[in-house]
Amino acid sequence: MNTYAAILLWAIPGFLVLVLIEVLYGHFTKKQSYVFMDTLASLSSGMTNILKDVLGLAVILISYPFILEKLAFWEINSSIGTYIIAFVCIDFASYLVHLLNHKVNLFWNQHLIHHSSEEYNLACALRQSISNLIGFGAIFLIPAALIGVPTEIIMTLTPIHLFSQFWYHTQHIGKLGFLEYIIVTPSQHRVHHAINPIYIDKNLAAIFCVWDRIFGTFQEELENEPPVYGTLKPALSWNPIWINFQHLYLLARDAYHTQKWQDKLRIWFMPTGWRPKDVSILFPIVSRQINTRKKYKPTYNFNWKAIAVIHFAAITIMLFFLLSKFSDLSFGIQINFGLLIFFSIFGFTALMDYHSWAPTFEIFRGIVSLLFIMLFQSQFSQITSPFILNFLVCYFLFTVLVGVWSRIKEPNRKLVLP
Repeated sequence: MNTYAAILLWAIPGFLVLVLIEVLYGHFTKKQSYVFMDTLASLSSGMTNILKDVLGLAVILISYPFILEKLAFWEINSSIGTYIIAFVCIDFASYLVHLLNHKVNLFWNQHLIHHSSEEYNLACALRQSISNLIGFGAIFLIPAALIGVPTEIIMTLTPIHLFSQFWYHTQHIGKLGFLEYIIVTPSQHRVHHAINPIYIDKNLAAIFCVWDRIFGTFQEELENEPPVYGTLKPALSWNPIWINFQHLYLLARDAYHTQKWQDKLRIWFMPTGWRPKDVSILFPIVSRQINTRKKYKPTYNFNWKAIAVIHFAAITIMLFFLLSKFSDLSFGIQINFGLLIFFSIFGFTALMDYHSWAPTFEIFRGIVSLLFIMLFQSQFSQITSPFILNFLVCYFLFTVLVGVWSRIKEPNRKLVLP
């Protein structure tokens, strides 16, 4: 985890710079694909995913080293050819996992966050899951294990494979000629993120589009069918933690209320969107109509935008502090400080969703966080400068004050949609 944290210290600024370049390009060409709070929600979602990974908040049921030990017919040495074979195997496994996520109710929960944005841009690529808490994806790497691809190569290529999927989340690159027959392109992935009936569950490949063409899940982007982004049931929230578990909550609610025991069990493994008839009547869910859709786009005055930016900037600094000092922190501090960031993201995005309870939560969060800093002040002072400690104290005081201000000055604020 220490190595991964160090890698992220370089990768995150790179992603943010590319996002900024796309924002500026959209501004100057008058083809802006970014919306203020949607962008902060996407970047915040990326932070939660980073925290989950570096803190190891997942249970691995089946690991690649275990499969390799049990199934390998022979050992192969590292070479350029081995790396190529391994990359193809990882890409095929990615396609199969992606297909499972789209086709099965339970697994859709761990992928929904990536589709939840109603915009399409590089920031939306960072909407990655924290609800995939049980790891089993290695089972799809059996082909690599059978031929003996070393674990070290798989571990080296997996993050490279993931980061390589970032660039095609953009509306500013058109079709790429012959490359459309080889690799996944922005045009193909725009189709994947669209909810137009002809585009649903298409183009599931990550790097090589050959898998979609072989298994019949390929769909070209059509000029007369502009992609409409998001999910059929809109998330209606900026809170990445809630979005991550929203579908799971709905499945659990349906499983609890449905009368038939077989439906209580099979709802989890039925095709995505399937519901028992009785709960469909009891809790009707209306899918969004493309032609009459309204995006989740609350209006914010200058004060609320400033509050959101300050929160996001402060949380970003906290994340970089955690990653930069990760190896110096005890396991307990790593977990507690990570949870502090989780609750900070949850709190400020709930505030921007205008939940009536959010100001009270922010007051509580600020006070608890200040107590945390006081409790571990001596440990922090040994590994960081007084500036960081003072910064954290100021930020959490700001959190309390915003909560109080929101309750007193704007007690009747409401979500205003266009």
